[in-house]
Amino acid sequence: MPVVDIHTHVYPPLFTSILRSRNAVPYIFNDPTAGDRLVILPAEDTASTSRGRPIGPEYYDIKQKIAFMDTHGIDISVISMANPWLDWLLPSEAAETARKVNDDVERMCNEYPGRLFAFGTLPLSAPVEEVVAEIKRLPSLKHMRGLIMGTSGLGQGLDDPALDPIYQALEETQQLIFLHPHYGLPTSLYGPRASEYGHVLPLALGFPLETTIAVTRMLLSGVWDRFQKLNILIAHSGGTLPFLAGRIESCIEHDAHLKADGVLEKRRKVWDILKKNVYLDAVIYAEPGLKAAVDVSGAERLLFGTDHPFFPPLDENDTEWLSVKLNSEAITSVFSGDKEAAQAIKGGNAMKILNLGG
Repeated sequence: MPVVDIHTHVYPPLFTSILRSRNAVPYIFNDPTAGDRLVILPAEDTASTSRGRPIGPEYYDIKQKIAFMDTHGIDISVISMANPWLDWLLPSEAAETARKVNDDVERMCNEYPGRLFAFGTLPLSAPVEEVVAEIKRLPSLKHMRGLIMGTSGLGQGLDDPALDPIYQALEETQQLIFLHPHYGLPTSLYGPRASEYGHVLPLALGFPLETTIAVTRMLLSGVWDRFQKLNILIAHSGGTLPFLAGRIESCIEHDAHLKADGVLEKRRKVWDILKKNVYLDAVIYAEPGLKAAVDVSGAERLLFGTDHPFFPPLDENDTEWLSVKLNSEAITSVFSGDKEAAQAIKGGNAMKILNLGG
């Protein structure tokens, strides 16, 4: 059974060149002492200690991706652009840029037949009809297996009714959304000493909670009541959704406002959606979180990922990435008595769900 990495990012060369040509967030600049730096959030542009984050060829050179795969025994990668995607583009240029970037990703996949597939990127700042047009075009690209999307949607969140034509197009074309966080939570929530702790608080807490809030808003707004075949793959094992699903369901059932609006009688239960419309990646790094993901969605809906090229080894002499090792070992440990299930999560599920053999 092949090993398939469904959570692995790349900034295509065309997109990288766009970032290098800019001087406003997001952009890439060259620091004479620290090399190339990537700035994707306003807070990173004004940091007093370290402006931006280091970026090297592993972010945009597809040969580096293949080398990483070979080192870690990964047979197939489903690559996706990393945040902030194309959400920040001017409406007049978004659709054309999305077509060019998606075509560039397709070109990279063609260079390594059988090893690379991809999630496309949408021009979400463009008029809705242009977004829908790109959704309908993506299946014509041989290696596309869905699309990656952030939590802001068209700017008002994933519960925005303006997204309905987009959800409808995705449902009709049977394309999967890979939902990934970007904004985190307001930095003030982490307290006055947050800057002393590096990136731990926003990455460990901000990203998962951003994801959980976005998906819960989808649930509350009835997205899956209107689009019952809309499928979503949620990054980082669903954020905190597996752990909090019972509390979310209970709060909905006890909400007088929702009862008065008639929502309780017609809605689908959280548990039903988690079992039928939601897939989770296995980027959770330890057994307890992985067990929760299995409990809410089922082992057959869990897919292995690495989050490469993020979380690299801190010692440049290390060739094995700890982040990959932890995710792999968690799967092996949880399914120590079921080798077939472990193999399915590491590759078999992705092969079937994303049709990677065709």
